[in-house]
Amino acid sequence: MTTLPAPGVAAPTGPTASPWRRLRSALLNGVAPALPTLCALAGTLLLFVLFLLVQGKPAGDACLLIYQGAFGTLFAWQNTLQRAAPLLLTALCVALPARVGLIVIGGEGALALGGLAAAVMPQLLPGLPALVMLVLMAVAAMLAGGLWIALCGGLRQWRGVNETISSLLLSYLAVAVFKHLVEGPLRDPASLNKPSTLPLPDPYLVGSLPGLEVHWGLAWGAIACIAAWVFLRHSVSGFAMGVVGGNVRTARLVGLSVNRLVLTACALGGAAAGLAGMFEVSAVQGSATSALLAGYGFSGILVAFAARQNPLAIIVCAIVIGGVEASGSLLQRRLDLPDATTLVLQGLLFCNLLAWESITGRLAALKLRWQQAAPTLPSKESRHA
Repeated sequence: MTTLPAPGVAAPTGPTASPWRRLRSALLNGVAPALPTLCALAGTLLLFVLFLLVQGKPAGDACLLIYQGAFGTLFAWQNTLQRAAPLLLTALCVALPARVGLIVIGGEGALALGGLAAAVMPQLLPGLPALVMLVLMAVAAMLAGGLWIALCGGLRQWRGVNETISSLLLSYLAVAVFKHLVEGPLRDPASLNKPSTLPLPDPYLVGSLPGLEVHWGLAWGAIACIAAWVFLRHSVSGFAMGVVGGNVRTARLVGLSVNRLVLTACALGGAAAGLAGMFEVSAVQGSATSALLAGYGFSGILVAFAARQNPLAIIVCAIVIGGVEASGSLLQRRLDLPDATTLVLQGLLFCNLLAWESITGRLAALKLRWQQAAPTLPSKESRHA
């Protein structure tokens, strides 16, 4: 006669459990975290189809064109990966502070300052070897972005300022400083209609990956995501950040340096966004110009939420969101839809992600309340007493 586990007690998954139960447990543990994102994707697709049908547009053709524009050809793949490269790093600017319980949305400002710092380095230290200069450009960009986002963490810890509001306001301030310097003191006199800094010398430009027309920022972004996952899952500091994000009071009781961990998480996230700015300057634009402010910092918020702050899932989500952005021109040419149609799709996805996040949070709280209210079964000793 088989015995069932008591209510509220998980089925055994250790060596005594059957292979089927171990497999089922592994599948549930792997799929369950992705269920809110998958439900949000389904809801987004339904609402997007209704949005197109109201306008009298063929919804099926539009969805097919989005797929073709993102992944249908080698050119589409390259365009998708090119757009996904900065999203990998700007999404980390959201995911890493989220580990300590902060919601930081100022990646656009960190990207702008990082790109500006990288563009200025060749003017400050001319004549250096290409490899040395690229390393210095990357370090300068990460320092600029890291310090800017660390300021949000400092305001939160020492002045109690909400990090979401402060990061957004600081992002606007960073963009204003960027435009002032690019259009003023650092402007190249030869840039007439489109103000920019002096163009980078050819040796300081980042090339493409072998066999692809995609710059090396994609590879470094993927490496950064993998390194972030290893750091958060397999290091003492990463575990400590998880404790801080789970319960600050508990973290203080066990003696963790909460302020240091918060500043570290914010600085690492800002450094990632600053590095994205460096690659956009040295691999795409060739100088710091207003084209750098393409909204990658804000798209990174969507990527991080779709990935549920998991650095490995960010790689997949960045490619998907990059593909959606890359398909806008194809929709415009084939169906006479505005290029901003893909922005509507992204907005619907973000709203659905927030809705399902709220639903899952309420369901988890309700389940915990039921478990606490459920009567506990008497043990064998108490029954035989």
